[in-house]
Amino acid sequence: MNKQRIARILTVVILVAVLGGTLAKKNGWTFRTTRIAEATPEDAIYAMLDAARKGDVQKYVAAYSGSMETSLRQSIAESSSSAFSQYLKETNSALKGVAVMAPEIVSAREVKARVEYVYQDRNEAQNMYLEKTATGWKIMRVETAQRVKTLVPYGTPVK
Repeated sequence: MNKQRIARILTVVILVAVLGGTLAKKNGWTFRTTRIAEATPEDAIYAMLDAARKGDVQKYVAAYSGSMETSLRQSIAESSSSAFSQYLKETNSALKGVAVMAPEIVSAREVKARVEYVYQDRNEAQNMYLEKTATGWKIMRVETAQRVKTLVPYGTPVK
């Protein structure tokens, strides 16, 4: 190949690249790789609550780790998976809403999150401790739920 032919090919390649870049920018295309957002402790809590509402025993148990997970698996073995599924559905049927507060960092791998449950006749708050595992955030310990005084009960008509 002679020098003139190489120069023409390079010129065409550069023009095509510039034109392609201009079209990409005009159409909002990006060449960056997008990273999937890492799951948060709040995501783990909401996933557990969704699994409980649906009666999905496997996903519910998968949200826990350590002694909590062991205890849940033992409870399921003593009854049955279908009975535990029914129990999860029944205990969550009265739940009207949930608020998960921003977690407090306890250590590099542990956080504490306050979860408030809203029922028709009351509110309850519970602290959950979550740990970061290789598969994501897992609930490792929960405190007993405490009743929260509410100024206006859920469902009260607004005047």
